[in-house]
This record gives sequence, structure tokens and C-alpha cells, in this order.
Amino acid sequence: MSTTFTFGEILSARSVIGSTLAELGDEYENLWVLTPDIGATLVEFREKFPERFLDVGLAEQVCVGIAAGLAYDGNIPVVSGMLPFLSMRPLEQIRSDVCYPNLPVKIIGTHGGLVGNGGSTHYAVEDLALMCALTNMTVTSIGDPRMVGEIIRQSMTMTGPIYIRLAVGKSDVVLYEPGEHEVRIGKGIVAREGSDATIFTHGTTVSQALQAAGELERDGYSVRVVDMFTLKPIDEDLIVRCAAETGGRFVVLEDHLAYGGLATRVADVVADRGVRLNAFERLGIPQVYAGFGDDEQLRDKHGYGLAATVGALRRVIGT
Repeated sequence: MSTTFTFGEILSARSVIGSTLAELGDEYENLWVLTPDIGATLVEFREKFPERFLDVGLAEQVCVGIAAGLAYDGNIPVVSGMLPFLSMRPLEQIRSDVCYPNLPVKIIGTHGGLVGNGGSTHYAVEDLALMCALTNMTVTSIGDPRMVGEIIRQSMTMTGPIYIRLAVGKSDVVLYEPGEHEVRIGKGIVAREGSDATIFTHGTTVSQALQAAGELERDGYSVRVVDMFTLKPIDEDLIVRCAAETGGRFVVLEDHLAYGGLATRVADVVADRGVRLNAFERLGIPQVYAGFGDDEQLRDKHGYGLAATVGALRRVIGT
């Protein structure tokens, strides 16, 4: 079976953000970039367009509020920071100042999931559930660093807000060859074809899902891997098609609470569209505060590491 991904090449998603915004600053003279004291990756934009760059210090609520004001004045504001704080502290401002008037504010952040070894207060594990609950908010979670630039470019013409979730963003594995897949907000990517089961995933766990599918292939099983990088609006037609084409056997893997994120979104589509499944398993963070450790160790500890993913796929295929 041919695969549609490449491992080994490392790229910084943060550098992609910085270079993309600096490039877009020429095209969009109303593009502003704001940060709550997390601006190291924004140096290119800051040096090129200092009059359109604003560091407010450690004040996420203020940052989002100013972004909303700039958007009201006809600008395109991008807010960049760490998601454990950028998703939680200014939640009221995001809801009332950005989503309610449906303003084109872009919220881009790192440290989504159990990455960075910062402890439970520094993990963004509820963020996708919070953002998906907000009216008018588009929600994405990016695993391939090359995709980040394309998502930012597409977001420039959006009329409403978007949330873009990344991992640490320093050493990210490139998953896809340039131009190999169409990257379009609202549409999932079939990262690997398969017929025995589908594993849906996003962000940091796409690579792990591909590894698990490779292990199952050695035993003669064919697992489809779907990179559902847009959680809202979710690609309902792709979910329905995967149910029909892969035996109604689903596993959902994500670096987020097991309930409230992608698994919940997929389950909602299945229920709302009357899709019949033979098996459904969700792999994610249980209702615990995860503690310290690197992300791979924590995934194993909390039951959604590589071995657990392979085990879940074997179970659903065996039904």
C-alpha cells in the first residue's frame, strides 16, 4: 500500500507563522499582529511593520479586546500566544467582543495538548471544547507545520474569527509532501487510505495515527487515517463516507480531553446523520490533571499512546 506522508523532516511551525505574517503584511495593509508578551516568533513582522505590531504584555484579555477594536475599525487582527492562557483567560472577550459581532480576529497559538512539560496549568486540554462551543468561531488544529501558512492565508478573507491550534511549534514533523493534498478550511485530509477501519485525529497525534496504521498493515489490516484539522465546521460528508467505506469502525485519537473535542464532534455527526457504526472508540485525556512529563510519556500514562492506539484499532477491527 502506498503511503501519502513523509517522516523525518523537521520544521518550526513558529517560523512559518512569522514568515507568513511578514509576507501577508505587504498584501494586506490593514493586517495587525498582537501578542501578550509571546512575540519571539513575530520578529519578522515587528521589524517590517512596527506601526502595526503591538505587544500588550501578560494581559490576554486586553490583547483580545484591542484586537476586537481594531477589527471594528476595518483591520485584520492576528493574536498570537500560548493557548493555555489565550484560550482560557480571555474567553469572555473572545465570546462577547469577537464572536458575538462575528469579527475577523485570528487567534493563533502554541502548546495545544500535553506538550511542553509545563504541568497541568500550562496544558491546553479543554481549549477545543471551549472554542467549538462559541457561535461563529472556526476551529482548527494543525499537525503539519507547512499547513500553518496556508491556513493563515485562507483566513485573511474570512468574515468571522478563527482559532488555530499548534503544538510547541519548534520541531514539528512534516507529514505531507508540498501540494500532495488540498488544504481547505472545513475539509478533512485522508492522510492514508484504508478499508478496515478509520482513525480520525488532528494536530500532534496525526503522526502517531499514521504509525499505528503502519503497524496494523504488517498484520494485513488496512486502516484509513483522516487528519480532521478543522473541527468546526467539521467535514460531515467525509465522516459519513468513511463509515460506509471502512466497515463502520471508528477510532478517534486526540491530544485533548476525550470528551468535548473531536470525538464528540464525530459522535454528534454520526447521531445527527443516522450513521450506523459497528464500533467506536475515543482515545484522549481522561478527566484528570495530567501532571508532568514529555508528551509521549503522558500519552502512554493516560491511555492514548501508540500502543493504546494500536490496541484500539485491533479491537474495532475485531468487531
